[in-house]
Amino acid sequence: MTAPLLLVAHGSRDPRSAATVRRLAAVVGERAPGLVVRVAFLDLSEPSVPDALAELHGQGHRSVIVVPLLLGSAYHARVDLPALIAEAHERCPGLAVTVSDVLGPDPVLQSLAALRAAEQLDADETAGVVLTGVGSSDAKANAAVAGIAAAWRGQGRFAHVTHAFATCRPSVESAVARLRTAGASRIVLAPWFLAPGLLLDRAAGEARRVADDVRVAAPLGAHPSVAEVVLARYTSPVPVAAAA
Repeated sequence: MTAPLLLVAHGSRDPRSAATVRRLAAVVGERAPGLVVRVAFLDLSEPSVPDALAELHGQGHRSVIVVPLLLGSAYHARVDLPALIAEAHERCPGLAVTVSDVLGPDPVLQSLAALRAAEQLDADETAGVVLTGVGSSDAKANAAVAGIAAAWRGQGRFAHVTHAFATCRPSVESAVARLRTAGASRIVLAPWFLAPGLLLDRAAGEARRVADDVRVAAPLGAHPSVAEVVLARYTSPVPVAAAA
């Protein structure tokens, strides 16, 4: 029996987030006919990871591949998810769970985020792009976002590029102010987010307090490119955790 794929997202009180994850699961399923694809959430949304694994176990599956729909490897990936899988093992004896690496910062997703930003620009505009992540207490996770912004600057696709975070420094407000001072005629918020939600809305609000004409690009969402990365993690996993 082919191991099912369990997509694990953070979860949110905003229903748009879970809806996006479910749409992504549908896109993945369309690209991999016959593969059992399920979703679960670390917090705030249902089903939980233990409940989703228990359901698969109850259906006769004895191995599952988990792909975390996370854009950075920080506390959620290294602590929360392993703890939830350990809880599931207490309920599901004999269930083998392999956890792949997180999605980000995959180059395919970086290209998609840049494309989303470029879609918001007219050809004659001097672009200032703020690559905006959630933010983390993990310095390496934040540095990865800064690295993507630095790569975009090096590519010269946009006139001005900086990065910011919704929950820590540098703030979105300060980033937008810097780009406006640098001469950007159009500022675009480029979300390093999988799905819409409260944090992205808050970041957009902060940006518009500085420049009310800021445009907000779409998050990565249920785009086929995201599904491509998910399936790459599933079919050629580099496990960060495995247990039985």
